[in-house]
Amino acid sequence: MTTTQTPWGAPAAAHASHAESDGTRRRVLELVATEGPVTAGRLADVLGLTQAAVRRHLAGLESDGTITVHDGGAGAGRARRGRPARHYVVSTAGQAELGEQDSELATQVMRYLRRTGGDEAVEAFATERNDAVVRRYAPRLTATDPQERAAQLADLLAADGYASSVRPVVGPLVPTVQLCQGHCPVQHAAEDFPELCEAEARAFSELLGTHVQRLATLAGGAHACVTNIPLTPPTPAGRSGGTQEGSR
Repeated sequence: MTTTQTPWGAPAAAHASHAESDGTRRRVLELVATEGPVTAGRLADVLGLTQAAVRRHLAGLESDGTITVHDGGAGAGRARRGRPARHYVVSTAGQAELGEQDSELATQVMRYLRRTGGDEAVEAFATERNDAVVRRYAPRLTATDPQERAAQLADLLAADGYASSVRPVVGPLVPTVQLCQGHCPVQHAAEDFPELCEAEARAFSELLGTHVQRLATLAGGAHACVTNIPLTPPTPAGRSGGTQEGSR
């Protein structure tokens, strides 16, 4: 029986296996962005794979420099035989692989805008950009429960490439969740133009109808953008008095 060949002469079965492996590698990277800091065990549960299979992909991603071990994850759980569990996050190189092809152009455009129109032009652009997000998202945020509404926002952001998730916060007197964005399509532009981050936080506050507090950003060097959201009922108009901005 003749073995089917690909155009490059490799057996079709081997080519398909390689493509499947690349697809799993990409899925692991995307999950690290969404779930990170995350362990191999958690990834295996989500993907329905063995931990050994997931660790092979993690080892390859770590070797490529696209993920790294998170220093603050040791206390979140322990692996078998008492060893600290390794918690992974996406590196700067991994953020680029997730899709930063247009980031340099975006940064150049923002620099031109500041040079020709000044800081006011940059602020106006950032506000207009996120006002458009509010108009697009608001009709799709149908939940009245604050936590469900935050989860809907995370889903919308995830669909737009922000690798977002909502996580509960244990301990505060006021019930709180954190909106985590493991990827940002405009991260590199935001490194030079924090107005983009500030306008985004205002958009979140308007969409959720409550004060929010930005705790960390990818543009500021964190492994994710993290926004604190108190679980208070949204105002009737879906608006609040503003946002509370944390340090970047």
